[in-house]
This record gives sequence, C-alpha cells and structure tokens, in this order.
Amino acid sequence: MTEKERTIQEVQQKYMQDMMEQFHEEQKRKLNNYRQQNAYIQKGQTLFTGSSLMEMFPITEYCMNEHLPVAYNRGIGGYTTDDFLAAIDVMLLDVQPSKLFINIGTNDIHEMPDGGSWMDHLTENYRKICQIIREKLPDTVVYMMAYYPVNPHRDSPALQVRTNENICRANEMVQGLAEEFGFQYIDVNDGMKDEEGNLQFDHTPDGIHFDSALYRTVFERLRPYL
Repeated sequence: MTEKERTIQEVQQKYMQDMMEQFHEEQKRKLNNYRQQNAYIQKGQTLFTGSSLMEMFPITEYCMNEHLPVAYNRGIGGYTTDDFLAAIDVMLLDVQPSKLFINIGTNDIHEMPDGGSWMDHLTENYRKICQIIREKLPDTVVYMMAYYPVNPHRDSPALQVRTNENICRANEMVQGLAEEFGFQYIDVNDGMKDEEGNLQFDHTPDGIHFDSALYRTVFERLRPYL
C-alpha cells in the first residue's frame, strides 16, 4: 500500500468513526427525549416500540386522525435487542401500556464479530425481553409483530445477511416465543410484498425501510387490534 492509499484509508476510517459517534449521540438524545416525555404521558394507553421501522411509523398521528385510543411510539433507529434491554425502562416499562406492539431485532440479523450465531443471540435476548414484560407488566396485552420483508434488489450491505429467508426463520422464532409466553403473534405483511415475496421495490429506498404508503397498509391491517 502506498503512502497516498494509506492516507486515504485513514481518512475514510476517521470519517466512519465520526459518523458512528454522531449516530450514537443521536440515539442517546432520542432516548433522553423519550425519558422526559414519559413523565407526562397517560399510563394505560397503547405503545408501539422497537427500532427504526417502528420509529418511522406515524402511528400516533394515524390513531389521532382516526379517533382511535392514544398510541405512543418509542422507536429508535439502529437499536438492537441489546440496546433495547439496556433501555427497556424508557422504551417500555415506564409507559405502562395496556396494549403493546413490539418489533425489535431486525438489526440483530448480521454477522457476529465473534463468529457466533445471530439467531441464538436474538432468541436469547428476545426471550429476556418477554420475561421482563410478563414479570413487570402482567396485565398488558402483548402483540409481537412479525419482521417486515426486504427487497434484495436494493443496494444495502445489511441485505447480505438480512435476507427474506433469514427473516422467515426469525419470524418462526418470534411466533414460538409468543406461544411460549402467552402473547399474540401478528403478521401484517400482506400487501407489502411483490409477486416474489419481496418488499415492494418502488416503496423502499434501501430494501429495508419503506414509505408512508406501505405504513398505511400496515396500519389498516393493525386496525382490528387497536
């Protein structure tokens, strides 16, 4: 490697490091904002919680416009089950919901640094989350949502592991945990897929996240549970 190439590599690494630090600071800011909001919310309402796919869901506005019961959103982009467990008081317990819709763990579907199994790690952590919910919120009605499909034809490094095949495997695990803990598993992905079972290409910029049109599809299929 030449000196110029080494310098370029160092600049790129520094840029990525700075970006990650900014990302984590933004996550902390969002969590602190939720912590402050939790001091003023109405207990016993509906809660949607998870990572970016939940954070981007305008469920509060939908419920308000449709004159449905109050629904709070506690999603933070980039959150894994490790992050969720560390912040479970703010993200869930402090809200004390009567109904809970949870979708957390898609960010766990990636290659593990130590070469371990992402599925084992995800299962172990999700089981811990379920145990905490059952212990701390025994009267809450819990809906464990199926993970959404992806579209492999978009350019995103995450799609190397976060495939529809792996998502189906993870959904089977989530469904099993729901049965184990007496919670309800719901799959509202109908209407989001193309004829090949992928997330509709025209509605996703990166193969993972999707636009407001598909969020409306999700909402309409969730309406009976609200």
